[in-house]
Amino acid sequence: MSNKYQQLAGQLRHQIAAGAWQPGDRLPSLRESARRTDLSLMTVLSAYQLLESEGWIRSRPQSGYFVAEPLASTIEHSPPLLQPAETVDINAVIFRLLQAGDDPACVALGSAFPDPSLFPRQQLARSLGRVARQLYRQGTGVSLPPGRLELRRAIARRYAARGMTVSPDEIVITSGALEALNLGLQSLTAPGDWVVVESPAFYGALQALERHRLKAVAVATDPQKGMDPDALAEALKRYPIKACWLMSHCQNPLGGTLPAARKQRLLALLAEHDVALIEDDVYGELYAGEEPPLPIKAWDEEGRVLHCASFSKTLGSGMRIGWVAAGRQAEAVQRLQLMSTLSASAPMQLALADYLCGHHYDKHLHTLRRTLAQRKQRFCRAVQRVFPSSARLHGAEGGYFLWIELPAPVCTTRLYWRALAEGITIAPGRMFATDDRYRHCLRLNASLPWNSRSDAAIRRLAELIGEQLA
Repeated sequence: MSNKYQQLAGQLRHQIAAGAWQPGDRLPSLRESARRTDLSLMTVLSAYQLLESEGWIRSRPQSGYFVAEPLASTIEHSPPLLQPAETVDINAVIFRLLQAGDDPACVALGSAFPDPSLFPRQQLARSLGRVARQLYRQGTGVSLPPGRLELRRAIARRYAARGMTVSPDEIVITSGALEALNLGLQSLTAPGDWVVVESPAFYGALQALERHRLKAVAVATDPQKGMDPDALAEALKRYPIKACWLMSHCQNPLGGTLPAARKQRLLALLAEHDVALIEDDVYGELYAGEEPPLPIKAWDEEGRVLHCASFSKTLGSGMRIGWVAAGRQAEAVQRLQLMSTLSASAPMQLALADYLCGHHYDKHLHTLRRTLAQRKQRFCRAVQRVFPSSARLHGAEGGYFLWIELPAPVCTTRLYWRALAEGITIAPGRMFATDDRYRHCLRLNASLPWNSRSDAAIRRLAELIGEQLA
């Protein structure tokens, strides 16, 4: 039997569809609805949040919940260059969508991680076994900030291989890249500060802004070339920006990579206004072509770039080991980490250092990039074949994400719930913005093997999209 909040959501959904509530109408307050239905405030809130995540209603700060306007009148296919938001309120939507889709039986087209079968699990297990015996003999597994020197030196050598001088003392090992990004953001800002993010943005960035009570200026981002320098210049001129957070390679969700010239121009703009950059580079090793692109950090001569990355997209999401080359913020990041998570797993740090000592990692990355490129091409062809001809597919080279813009009448949040009921997940556009401007878009994970299940899933998505258009 459905939960009580699902039953209430179903009743309201039916009333809206039947016209009892018109677009723009204010729904009863949480307390009023709880009194009418004899339900708890938490149950009513859960029902309203479910309807909001599905696109039926919208919340307005200090005003309540309102029936959503018709889609055709609210969608903008050409977003403005700047989208300021005094408050960021996204976590409830993200939490509900991710929690609902956390089913291993689903065809995980909405996952943010590569197909786990692509990772070198046996080699990593051998490294972990070797260091586990070493730690047992030493009788300690503790690692305080900035993390194990063995791993920091191994990461510094990888920077050096690209011609970059990054000292191990500048590197702080974290529990995944998201901790690195959050610590960096926290070291640079205070509640109420303005932060530049991309539009659309990685939902983890939006959650971080909400958590730290920061204000967002979302800057127009091109699916192929990344953040617009002119839009960034305007944001820096109009708002007291304290930090900028962007992805330099294989941006999530769009997939694009910043050209070298644009990287340098963005950094010059930030330097002109003395603004620090949090460079989210978790997909940096999944580039296209033979030569690895340089991160923005490579042009940083003042220590203003906090370069954040991890091994989760190349060696497995369960590794939970990331790092930040924090520049002049290195000590501040360490102090913050000491007050929060204390440290990342010492055995896993040593296992990675052991694994990186050989040549296994670069061989694995070469194979991984080739496989992802092949699978992405296969998914692109399938989507182009069965999706509506009016759909716009952005499949930039590198990485494994496809960003799809559908006709305005389509709501991908509603598509999410329909597809989930049939064992298919997607990442709806609502996850990547503080408002509804991308609700006609979706992100697909193209790292999955192409087989009968993935083929059937793409075809079924096309059918569900066709039903909305009809």
